[in-house]
Amino acid sequence: MYRLLKQEGRARRGEFETPHGSVQTPVFMNVGTQGAIKGALSARDLKNIGCQVELSNTYHLHVRPGDALIKELGGLHKFMNWDGPILTDSGGFQIFSLAQLRKIKEEGVSFNSHVDGRHIFMGPEESMQIQSNLGSDIAMAFDECIKIPSPRDYVERSCDRTYRWLKRCKTALAEYSSREDAVNPGQMLFGINQGAVFHDIRIEHMKKIAELDLPGYAIGGLAVGESHQEMYDTIQAVEEYMPKDKPRYLMGVGTPGNIIEGVARGVDFLDCVMPARNGRHGHLFTWGGIINIKNEKYAKDTRPIDPDCDCPVCRSYSRAYLRHLFKAEEMLAMRFAVMHNLYFYNKLMERIRESLEQGRFDSFRREYSEILDKRI
Repeated sequence: MYRLLKQEGRARRGEFETPHGSVQTPVFMNVGTQGAIKGALSARDLKNIGCQVELSNTYHLHVRPGDALIKELGGLHKFMNWDGPILTDSGGFQIFSLAQLRKIKEEGVSFNSHVDGRHIFMGPEESMQIQSNLGSDIAMAFDECIKIPSPRDYVERSCDRTYRWLKRCKTALAEYSSREDAVNPGQMLFGINQGAVFHDIRIEHMKKIAELDLPGYAIGGLAVGESHQEMYDTIQAVEEYMPKDKPRYLMGVGTPGNIIEGVARGVDFLDCVMPARNGRHGHLFTWGGIINIKNEKYAKDTRPIDPDCDCPVCRSYSRAYLRHLFKAEEMLAMRFAVMHNLYFYNKLMERIRESLEQGRFDSFRREYSEILDKRI
């Protein structure tokens, strides 16, 4: 399961065992929502750019091509030809962000598909069934992602329901994993802490879900409108009550600076669509800050995106060429930009792990926490 190798302050260097290999933490998971990275990167590309964990989405894969079909074809690993660890998000966030009409009840949520409008019902059992069919290594609990700000009494009621849903998730996944035709019998369930930015609700909720002794725990419902400081304060408040012998996952966060600050507060797993999404729009991360490759000043620039980067793109192509690809609206522009950004994020995590091993994370944090988020 999880092994703590080194600690500096609250920051942790560890190792997490999954049915598809061990994960060196802290780790950034590369988001392939529908079984593919948006930006035309294949599973082989992910290997080449240092990805450890691929993250796909329960809701999207249920809508198309259908989780039953993926199970029939041998599970998600086989379907997308990825042999490393996979984490599947439960679909909760997508239901609450994409569905125009939805009805929350104790049983689960009724809503209409954003693709074809068909009626879908999803509750803890349905989410676990879909994730069991996909055969991911880590299945996320079905929860409600609460808007920030929300009234305190609603947040309390929602957290209580999310706790009841989590207990149902645990029972359901254990049952699906015990079946003879289970795609991945070693699939692990991570619980999700909610509570908006009310620290006392967060702490109470964390204490309750910790008692269920799950393989890992996530902090959900952040990076949805609160300030960076509110987010950091909330992580810090909750971290103290998270089991020390289990990995902690900060969901959907964020910028390189957010990642460094999250790690500094005890986070082990992170994910975000930002590097791929920003890349598709020409915004590229470098060790000196963020550049917009579409700017005129790069038209004759023969340097790589980042002289300090050794990704496949920086080793072979110039800023001028990449800018030309964007201006010509060539598909290759997005592929190269996304490849560079994900490589940068994976390399950032590698450097964070090295700094923790060498006892110099604090100086790494001071050097890079602010500069990496600045626009050049």
